Amino acid sequence: MAADSEAESEVFEITDFTTASEWERFISRVEEVLNDWKLIGVSSGKPLEKGVYTTETWEEKSDEISFADFRFSITHHYLVQESNEKDSKEELVEDALPVAMQDLLCMNNDFPPRAHCLVRWYGLREFVVIAPAANNDAVLSESKSNLLLSSVSIALGNTGCQVPLFVQIHHKWRRMYVGECQGPGVRTDFEMVHLRKVASQYTHVSGLLDIFRSKIGFPLTPLPPINISIRLTYILQDWQQYFWPQQPPDIDALVGGEVGGLEFGKLPFGACEDPISELQLATTWPHLTEGIIVDNDVYSDLDPMQAPQWSVRVRKADNPQCLLSDFVTEFFKLCRRKESTDEILGKSAFEEEGKEVADISHALSKLTEPAPVPIHKLSVTNMVHTAKKKIRKHRGVDETPLKNEVLNTILLYLFPDAADKSTDGSEARTSTSTGSFPPPDSEDYNLYIQFKSAPLDSLTYKLALCLCMINFYHGGVKGVAHLWQEFVLEMRYRWENNFFIPGLASGAPDLRCCLLHQKLQMLNCCIERKKARDEGKKSNSFDRCSSDSGTPDLLGRDYHKESDKEKGEVGKSWESWSDSEEEFFECLSDTEELKGNGQENVKKGVAKEGSKETLPLKPEGRLHQHGNLTLLHPGEPLYVPVTQEPAPMTEDLLEEQSEVLAKLGTSAEGAHLRARMQSACLLSDMESFKAANPGCCLEDFVRWYSPRDYIEEETVDEKGNVVIKGELSARMKIPSNMWVEAWETAKAIPARRQRRLFDDTREAEKVLHYLAIQKPADLARHLLSCVLHAAVLKVKEEESLEDITSVKKIIKQIIIHASKGLRFPNPEDKKLEEIIAQIMSVEATIAQARSLKAKFGIDKCDQVEERKDLENFVNSLLEQPEVSVIGAGRGPAGTIIHRLFVNSQKLTESSEEVAMMLPLDEELKRSDSSDEKRLNSGSVADFPSPAGHEVILRMIVPRPAPYSKSLPQRMYSVLTKEDFRLAGAFSLDTTFF
Repeated sequence: MAADSEAESEVFEITDFTTASEWERFISRVEEVLNDWKLIGVSSGKPLEKGVYTTETWEEKSDEISFADFRFSITHHYLVQESNEKDSKEELVEDALPVAMQDLLCMNNDFPPRAHCLVRWYGLREFVVIAPAANNDAVLSESKSNLLLSSVSIALGNTGCQVPLFVQIHHKWRRMYVGECQGPGVRTDFEMVHLRKVASQYTHVSGLLDIFRSKIGFPLTPLPPINISIRLTYILQDWQQYFWPQQPPDIDALVGGEVGGLEFGKLPFGACEDPISELQLATTWPHLTEGIIVDNDVYSDLDPMQAPQWSVRVRKADNPQCLLSDFVTEFFKLCRRKESTDEILGKSAFEEEGKEVADISHALSKLTEPAPVPIHKLSVTNMVHTAKKKIRKHRGVDETPLKNEVLNTILLYLFPDAADKSTDGSEARTSTSTGSFPPPDSEDYNLYIQFKSAPLDSLTYKLALCLCMINFYHGGVKGVAHLWQEFVLEMRYRWENNFFIPGLASGAPDLRCCLLHQKLQMLNCCIERKKARDEGKKSNSFDRCSSDSGTPDLLGRDYHKESDKEKGEVGKSWESWSDSEEEFFECLSDTEELKGNGQENVKKGVAKEGSKETLPLKPEGRLHQHGNLTLLHPGEPLYVPVTQEPAPMTEDLLEEQSEVLAKLGTSAEGAHLRARMQSACLLSDMESFKAANPGCCLEDFVRWYSPRDYIEEETVDEKGNVVIKGELSARMKIPSNMWVEAWETAKAIPARRQRRLFDDTREAEKVLHYLAIQKPADLARHLLSCVLHAAVLKVKEEESLEDITSVKKIIKQIIIHASKGLRFPNPEDKKLEEIIAQIMSVEATIAQARSLKAKFGIDKCDQVEERKDLENFVNSLLEQPEVSVIGAGRGPAGTIIHRLFVNSQKLTESSEEVAMMLPLDEELKRSDSSDEKRLNSGSVADFPSPAGHEVILRMIVPRPAPYSKSLPQRMYSVLTKEDFRLAGAFSLDTTFF
């Protein structure tokens, strides 16, 4: 046994020289990836239709492989096609050429406008690329390139893969590839040459044909015909002879009111520079054979006007300056500012003047003093005076951020009722609240709900536009802070003087709008309640004076005493009621009570005792009878009481209330306290119901307030009659039920005598304080949704004039993204930036459409059909990477393009010819003049030298021997000002060579 174990240990110590090397592991990994992607075996496919490389979808999938410690990425690029399994099985032919070799000869998709460079050079529909994974890595040495190419060849042979496999060599910016494609008995080698400069003999077709022939090396003299495809590209960059139609806004006229809607009412739109930087014209000769044309260093038949195919693409300017985009972007930058209004403008306007020179020695004593709230001590006059004094102190009289003329214009736009204020402000409110809103069913009207902004023509919406305009034109963040300060002062003035805020819908705050709009609506509700209370006081004092004219003096004194006594307790409980029959006075006794008190003033005890007996028997605060219902016990009709309206709340108050209720916990005590807090409105309604229906019970209240909690059943009594009996629901019978407790504690008090559920004074001061402490950044956050809303409406308005399909789709996407991102209180900056970027893209596209329409003279075209063709052509230029010109150089669009190049050539020749150039109006007329015929005849001098010279040479020839199989050969050449490239695909027979 010992001997056997020693033998085994000796065997395992032997070094195994058959272990795979790094090169073999690399080949194995390539084969594994090809198997995973199912690229092995015979490939088949139909000839592709024209234009599919541009219209269909390209996809790719990648993986990572390593050669030792050098990482490569392997990527499969392929055109997505609908495959039919039956057709593919029928088309499988033994020894058929791989699809890639068939694509080399396909002429339907030469020069695709948007595709991978290998697709343009070789016309392939599917291929695999192995490239260094890191951008700074490169395969530079020839030995490494050959090693990778050998690996590719072995992997293709082992797997039987017929998809071309390329290896990227040299630096990535050079786009150098070598590759191979294998089929049954055939192989195609993909080779490439990339030079900075090239000899002159290779800049024309004749020189390229010499290279192609020499590379193929066909020994027989009668060569098969060589198929030639040529494309010359011309670039037009000089648009000087055509004016740019977008005029920048007149800033001076914004204040003077000469422009109309632009004076703080509308957002500007359009590009300040030409958004089209250049036009590229590609003239193509798709099917030529050797001998048909002559193109050498002496003479060329390649006249652009004679080219059978023209195609055009436009290059758009990178980030053109657009007015709407600049407005929105600059306003968005405000959201990132951290300064407060006081830091921007100087000392706070809400501090008293005496505090400016406070001695630091009193700092410690200030800690023990009660802190006064300065906002209550100030009137509107003092606040305005302090604000103006503060601004003058820091900047001088004439250096305020906003000039008086600009400020007055803005305030008059925001508050049109300030010009001719009525005594109570109700007329102005009515006229502005109804406004010029779109129909409620329209899409634009409901757009503010999706954006969570504010209705059109509302004060909040107008304020957002004004601040956006001021931020861009009138002082930036300082101007914004100044206007906001004036706005807050105006809000306080309206609160103190009972003037409604214009441009706000009546009623409770609309939670579908932004928080700032809700705050303004809340302030309007407070003004409405305060105004109704003040009017009630006036009418009550008038009635008192008229009724007291013949009464003893003692009654008047008692009246004033009673009034003064109750002012402190419930003097704030005045509500605005819609019922004309019920007048609500400030916590006073009834008229009968007052008379009783006056007649029996000496016997106070008797009076009190009498009032206790008579008060419950007298119904008060009835609104109307509730159908045929009667009280269960007295049998009298049941009346609906006049109740207090629930307190309006904004979304932040609702959130705060929910947090307070949630903090009470789930204990019994917490639940009971939470129920009591939520039953304030219920208690008020119970008291009103008791006052309106003396002798009622809880069942009567439930029948009116919550009918589902009163269950009625038909029963048969002793006499056999069907009787309907009712009882409270199970939840109403639960011990310690809040409804029962509230009913027991509720007193018969009409709504006009109850404590207010909504304290308008306190809520108004809270709103005003909230507005006063807002920083410009907070204000911009609140109003950004309104600005985006206005920007989208502006874009929709401008798009309707141009009718661009792609822009309509983007606008719908903007609305969807905005509705998702803006519904939350604090949207992410990244999402906001994406929405703004989409708006910028739409504005640039519309500006590009207008630029192209101006250049092609669409507005000056008289013929309807021709005009429609040109409009379709311009819209296609915006939506497609490359557009074919119908009729080439002799079509309507081709004629205009020819003129553009002719005029550009004249400008480059001499300045004298520019002055003699024909006016644009005359040039764009379609006539049969001699000049028109000369232009149509064309000449090479009308165009500059081509910026790009592309040639594709194809032929089918047996290679490498005359008896070999005839296989496709292809060479692509491109010559530009920067470089020269040859990309060849040369096939050979590996069986008969």
